[in-house]
Amino acid sequence: MTTTELGQALRRWRDRVSPGTAGLPTGGHRRAAGLRREELALLAGISVDYVTRLEQGRAANPSGQVVEALGRALRLSGEERAHLFRLAGLVPPGPETVPAYLTPSLQRLLDRLVDTPVGVSDAAMTLLLANPMYAALMGDASGLRGFERNGVWRNFTGAPTRVRHTPQERRDFETGMVAELRATAARYPADRQLQRLITELRASSERFAELWDAGVVGRLESSRKTIEHPHVGTLTLDCDVLRVAGSDLHLLVYTAEPGTEDAERLELLAVLGTQIMVG
Repeated sequence: MTTTELGQALRRWRDRVSPGTAGLPTGGHRRAAGLRREELALLAGISVDYVTRLEQGRAANPSGQVVEALGRALRLSGEERAHLFRLAGLVPPGPETVPAYLTPSLQRLLDRLVDTPVGVSDAAMTLLLANPMYAALMGDASGLRGFERNGVWRNFTGAPTRVRHTPQERRDFETGMVAELRATAARYPADRQLQRLITELRASSERFAELWDAGVVGRLESSRKTIEHPHVGTLTLDCDVLRVAGSDLHLLVYTAEPGTEDAERLELLAVLGTQIMVG
């Protein structure tokens, strides 16, 4: 398979996805009904230049993470996703690796939750997809790469966050994350990327190493989160962790109790939307 074939496939799949279907604005003059290159780049979290070079056959050997992101942005079926990996010169992920595939039905569900902050993570707590409301609430993650997209890595290495924990909440949260990661590692012992994450976490965080060596078990539970937002103020929201049967994905869904100030602030955030994602 050549990069020319890869480029042709990307253009063909890009042409069939409408901006409205992908949750993007549909106004203005458009020469084609499908996605523009810059829109595909935005959805996949990569540069427009890289999309252009891939389509023109001037870039070869994209990483598995980039291919996975392109497959999600293009809403590929399982067979199409596997074909995209092969076109990129990669072996499609097998059952021994942590799943990262969003089915079309799950994607349609997310499309309906436009006013609710929803993020999709894999079983290792790597953020795969965030809808605009999630990005507006928690900050735009589209520029994050590699382990920077992993929630365990970010929490144990001191990455900036808008979530505020009490000391007890932080202890419980850290214990839950390590327990969840341990259970995932037991299900996917041959996933080399997962093993590298654990190794580097143990080397980078004494707290992670302490909890890992203590053998904590369990899983990350739904909880209430206090979020300090730079534009709408402090919100206390329910964060439900919904597990998708058959795919080992996690949906992180943030909601507010109706009639509260938190609900009003969340509604304000929906009005402001993506204008403040970088705030």
